[in-house]
Amino acid sequence: MKKIIPCILCGLIVSCFVVSCKPAKQKPVPVAEVDYTQVQVPLFSVDSAYDFVAAQTSFGFRTPGSKAHVRCGDYLAQTMRRWCDTVLSQPFRATLWNGETVQGRNIISIINPKAETRVLLAAHWDSRQWADHDSDEGKHRSPIMGANDGASGVGVLMEAARAMSSMRPEVGVDFVFFDIEDQGVPEWADRYEDNSWCKGAQHWAQNPHTPLYQARYGILLDMVGAEHPRFTKEQFSMQYASTITNKVWSVARALGYGGVFEDSKSDPILDDHLYVNRLRGVPMVDIVQNSRQCSFFPHWHTTGDDMENVNRETLGIVGQVLLKTVYSTTN
Repeated sequence: MKKIIPCILCGLIVSCFVVSCKPAKQKPVPVAEVDYTQVQVPLFSVDSAYDFVAAQTSFGFRTPGSKAHVRCGDYLAQTMRRWCDTVLSQPFRATLWNGETVQGRNIISIINPKAETRVLLAAHWDSRQWADHDSDEGKHRSPIMGANDGASGVGVLMEAARAMSSMRPEVGVDFVFFDIEDQGVPEWADRYEDNSWCKGAQHWAQNPHTPLYQARYGILLDMVGAEHPRFTKEQFSMQYASTITNKVWSVARALGYGGVFEDSKSDPILDDHLYVNRLRGVPMVDIVQNSRQCSFFPHWHTTGDDMENVNRETLGIVGQVLLKTVYSTTN
């Protein structure tokens, strides 16, 4: 990810999508008075989530075409098979902004495949090839580790899947790890292209793993391991998925995390959820770090995005809110 999009451009960007098939009409999330503190959920292990983040970074830079990228993808699929009923790999080819064609792989893991009511949980697992926001210009063409920007969201979802295996939710859950999300046009290229980002989400949204796939709602996790977490109601999330957005923030408030999930609206962000909303018709919220002092978090798209800057407590907060949200969803 990504780009914070000035509001004046929102209408233009949204109107430029080409939809390959007409998605089913969005199903609103039922609104009900729920005491979220009383919703029973399995234990979310902060240490386990942190270890899953660290395991991804141990392979090195997960940039498209690299050996680390292949090995990490294999690790993710093999590990998710321990807890999920079905794990699928969705290979695809993508052309990057510079004309390079690369091989991508979305990894899809399914719990309760026969359940009619489904929830979509997603994050991206690739790491960016260019540290184009590094304070050292000499590193602008160097890859980043992507511990927070990528690995943190996947780590939380892996721990959520592990937890769910010990206490199955009532609904079906589809975990999608999107690939080639973070390879958009770098700042030093001196141009910008919307669709150069989120290649895996674009492919999946138009070619879902199940024909005519629909879900009650979706939750995207991106950069959810910063030391000083701040999540706001991003504009595209509110535009396309306001009901689930408001529910997630209500859950967080009920759990005492209202200071982290701030009840304020913020600028739209080009991220995987936009394509899921627009091309697949699944109302999806983006839980994404939004720092007051800088774009996203201090080490965004720099060589400093490593394990030293991943916070266990933040992973735990997001994991708990995620589980309470899913387990309060009924058929």
